Amino acid sequence: MTISEQKHRIIFIDLMRAFAVLQMVQGHTINVLLAEQYRNTDYIFYAVWHFMRGMTAPIFMFTAGTVFTYLFRSVQKPFAENPRVKKGIKRGLLLIGLGYILRYPTWTVFDFSEVSELSWKIFQAVDVLHLIGISLLMVLMVLYLAEKTKINDTIFFVVTASIIFFSSSFIYKVNWLSYFPQFIASYFYTETGSLFPIFPWAGYVVAGGVLGSYLAKNPLVFKTKKFSLLLAFFGSAFMLVSLSSDIMLNLLNVTVANIQTDPGVIVFRVGFVLVLNALVSFIALKVEKIPQLLILVGRNTLLIYVVHLIILYGSAWNPGINFFWGISFNEWLSVLAAIIMIFVMTLMVIGIHKLKIRNKELVT
Repeated sequence: MTISEQKHRIIFIDLMRAFAVLQMVQGHTINVLLAEQYRNTDYIFYAVWHFMRGMTAPIFMFTAGTVFTYLFRSVQKPFAENPRVKKGIKRGLLLIGLGYILRYPTWTVFDFSEVSELSWKIFQAVDVLHLIGISLLMVLMVLYLAEKTKINDTIFFVVTASIIFFSSSFIYKVNWLSYFPQFIASYFYTETGSLFPIFPWAGYVVAGGVLGSYLAKNPLVFKTKKFSLLLAFFGSAFMLVSLSSDIMLNLLNVTVANIQTDPGVIVFRVGFVLVLNALVSFIALKVEKIPQLLILVGRNTLLIYVVHLIILYGSAWNPGINFFWGISFNEWLSVLAAIIMIFVMTLMVIGIHKLKIRNKELVT
């Protein structure tokens, strides 16, 4: 059962999914191409872009957790009988596998004789796909424990996300390579080259489970202004707490080694994501139907993500745009390239959709 098969379609989730993946596409494209001299936060447009780029991963991950949990909870069956369990496990393993394929160290597939130490390090590093894959398996575990203990899953989600978030600054200080091989240590901190280790990034996926579970348990709540106001309230409260904590840390002259594990930054990002969901859900109240294209884009986030990465960064089997024109465009060319990339990804989704329809017609 997909969102499109629900009797009451949650339009704001469709919009959030589409926004998250398109934001990811344009962010990666501009980051790959924009020359260093234009990367100056004194320029208002770059400052806004830079801020939103920092919010892209939390938005993407939170939305993934929301959608997965919503679909799981929408099936009114015990954990052992829920078809979403098997689908979730397959999805999680697929994402982890794709993550490693994108970073595969050699084009010869089985000949590793000429693979450098740096290539092995890059291969073992954890990126977005690994992170979301392992996080979905964690969400399944939370749902399983909630059912077995008969404790509200919201409590489990909040506690799990909080543990991941607020232990991150301590986890970061541990030399995990002293305890585990690099392959495993990469899931715990960034010193191995990982961009998105479990701490703190899995917390955003798990936190999304809170909203997904709430939506499934209250099927029509998203059609009310009260829901949007509730999201806005909690989001604003989180952001205010974050800003207050930053002021306190500055007064105490306390610094955090890694901004990604800074509790204040984490709380601010969660708050921002909630406020964004509030805004989109409020806008969606005025909309009865959104363009099919946005729905298709939201459904094909994995395909879009993988293809645009291969085009931009290349793989073991092809050079990417980064190889030819990396960090060499001015601001206008970079924006134009991002627009073209979004256009190409959109055309790809439309083409695949039409092929599916044609194949169904041939079968019937």
